Amino acid sequence: MTTPAHDAPLVFPSVAFRPVRLLIVCAVLTAVAVAAAAFVGNIFFGVFFGLGLALGLLNALLVRRAVESITMEDHPLKKKMAINSATRLLVITAVALAIAIFFKAHGGIAVLFGLAIFQALLVMSTSIPVLRKIRSNGLDVEGVPATDSKD
Repeated sequence: MTTPAHDAPLVFPSVAFRPVRLLIVCAVLTAVAVAAAAFVGNIFFGVFFGLGLALGLLNALLVRRAVESITMEDHPLKKKMAINSATRLLVITAVALAIAIFFKAHGGIAVLFGLAIFQALLVMSTSIPVLRKIRSNGLDVEGVPATDSKD
């Protein structure tokens, strides 16, 4: 008998997630955005951009916390992670949209740009170390080198 997908055990690979490095990159990007926005005459655009980056970092930290707590259970389920993700993304999206709408005149839409840029940063910051490792070691799985079958 097979297990339905929503009841299947939850398995996550280790990810090269470095929140302190991301925080530094976000702070630098926020400073650049605020300076550029001040030069144009709307400093709040840069501030809201930084707020979007901060919301993205908060989301990433909450993901890590959820993964750690759910995978430590005896029988972690994908359904539990899916519900957690949906709830978290709904709240963060609602906050970002509320800011964008409420502060529309001051460039509140920049919070959405900040969220989008953070996602790109997150993907780059986690995939580049993995790609470097693959490039240097090949597809070495738990110490066993990959073999080419020439059948």
